[in-house]
Amino acid sequence: MTDLSPPYHYQVIRRALDIIDTSKGPMALDDLARTMGMSPAHFQRTFSQWVGISPKRYQQYLTLDHARWLLANRSSLLETALSSGLSGSGRLHDLFLTWEAMTPGEYAKAGEGLQIFWGWFESPFGPAIVMGTERGICGMGFAAEMGAEATFRDLIDRWPKATFVEDPMFLRPWVDAAFPQQNSDVTPNQTRDYKLFLIGAPFQIKVWEALLRIPTGHVSTYGEIASAIGSPLAVRAVGTAVGRNPISWLIPCHRALRKGGGLGGYHWGMPVKRALLAWESARDDARHTES
Repeated sequence: MTDLSPPYHYQVIRRALDIIDTSKGPMALDDLARTMGMSPAHFQRTFSQWVGISPKRYQQYLTLDHARWLLANRSSLLETALSSGLSGSGRLHDLFLTWEAMTPGEYAKAGEGLQIFWGWFESPFGPAIVMGTERGICGMGFAAEMGAEATFRDLIDRWPKATFVEDPMFLRPWVDAAFPQQNSDVTPNQTRDYKLFLIGAPFQIKVWEALLRIPTGHVSTYGEIASAIGSPLAVRAVGTAVGRNPISWLIPCHRALRKGGGLGGYHWGMPVKRALLAWESARDDARHTES
């Protein structure tokens, strides 16, 4: 297995996020820095460089109340957007993204005859494994909570008859385009194209397509997604399909919340989901402030 020893900055931030997650309330900068064994100035500089915002502001975005605020103020109203052709503000256009799906017949073969390249990469959300075929990225998972081996096994078990080849250089251009760059206010790099290759059952792909249409910094509910794909009674099945999304972050399953504003589940761990939502909210707010 590839060495996944995280860089110094990520080790610092991961420890800080663990402390923030387990605290009973917001922590002052001095208290956080002291717990980390660093001076306040050094900790704030390191944290802001990696996360993009101050520790205080990040804690505000990580609260459960923020999820409820998103639902009340930034619900994407998927059904209306789809019926009126307003999906241009969503992921498909914002990221210059093209995607295609495996046919039902191909899916039934469980990946037989398919060559899938894979590699480990650093991301703002911890070590990430990325997988792809000649047709685009087909898998992405985060290992911060599950660990490297479990994350790797989780993805390859989805396509048991495929051939897997470690080749991060093949994937690197897509990965560079997909992940936000350190010290950048841009979510993914919008200057380069990349492709997705969706490998799933037809119902799952309909759900994932709906997720792609949720704009950055916005959220939707499982029920709203079910209505948007024409299956309003299939809320539980939608939740299952959201949880089986193989391309985290790019197909934004972290933007799916429960009706009452609860975060729901997240396949790669709830701290990762909270970090994804916080990261996007911070940048979306910054863009609105500047405009």
